[in-house]
Amino acid sequence: MLNTDIYGEFETAWCPGCGDHAILKSLKQALAILEIEPHQYVHCSGIGQAAKTPHYLRCNCFNGLHGRSLPPAQAIKLANPDATVLVSSGDGCSYGEGGNHFLAAIRRNVDITVIVHDNQIYGLTKGQASPTTSEGSKTKSQPWGVTNQPFNPMAVAVAMRANFVARSFSGMMEHLTDMIVQAVRHPGFSLVDVLQPCVSFNKINTFSWYKERCKPIDPAHDPTNWEAAMQVASVFGQTIPVGVIYKNDRPPLGARYKTLAAGPLHERTPNLAAVERIMQTFA
Repeated sequence: MLNTDIYGEFETAWCPGCGDHAILKSLKQALAILEIEPHQYVHCSGIGQAAKTPHYLRCNCFNGLHGRSLPPAQAIKLANPDATVLVSSGDGCSYGEGGNHFLAAIRRNVDITVIVHDNQIYGLTKGQASPTTSEGSKTKSQPWGVTNQPFNPMAVAVAMRANFVARSFSGMMEHLTDMIVQAVRHPGFSLVDVLQPCVSFNKINTFSWYKERCKPIDPAHDPTNWEAAMQVASVFGQTIPVGVIYKNDRPPLGARYKTLAAGPLHERTPNLAAVERIMQTFA
C-alpha cells in the first residue's frame, strides 16, 4: 500500500467543516490501497467546489466546463485504457448542467469512476437549490421553498442498470474509502454518490442531519438483484441506506468497441493524410 503523501498536500479554498475535506482524504486513501501512483491516473472535473478536487492532488487532470467532465473522461479512458480515470463532480454539475452526459455515460458504460459530492445545494454560486435539494427547502433563490421534486440519482442509475451504484457519507470515511475502492475495481461505469454537508449555504442537511439518517445497507441485500436495488435506491428520508446498492457485469464499452481491437489509440500513429482528406470535406 502506498503512502498517501505521494498525492501531495495543498492549501484548499474549501470552508472549514466542508465535507469535501473528508472526501479528499478518503480518495487519497483509496488510491493508496489500490496502489495507483499519480502518473497512472487522470482526474477530471467540471466547475464547482467538488470540481476543485484535482487541484489538490498530484495527478494528471482535466478541468472542463460546468457539467462537462464526463465526455473528456470517457475519451481519455478509451484512448488510454491503461489509465485509471476518475471524475469529481457536484450534484449540480453532474445531475443538473451535465444531466444528459450523466445518462449517456451510464448507457455507454465506459470504465470510469464518478464521485459526486452531493450536498443538496449549489455551494460555489452561494446557495441556490440544486437538483437534489429537498422539496420545500428554503434557499437564497427559493425563499418560499423549492417547488420541484428532488432528483434521485441512485434510482435513476439503478433503473438504467449502471454497472456499479453506491452511496456513502463524508462522515463515514472508512466506509467511503471502501466504496471508492470497490467502484474503481469494478469494470464499467461506477457511481459513488457522497452525501456531505455544505456548512455555509445548507443549514438543513447538516453533518448531524446526515449522521442521524445514514445507515449501512442490510448485509443480506443482494446488489445483483435489480428489483431489490430499486427498492433500496428509493429510500431517502428519515433513513438513508449507504453502501453498494446495485452492480452488474455488463462489458465496458472499451471491450465492445471494434475500433479499439487494434490496440490503444494513444499508441497508434495518426494517418495525417486521411485527416487532411476529412478536413477538406468541410472546407
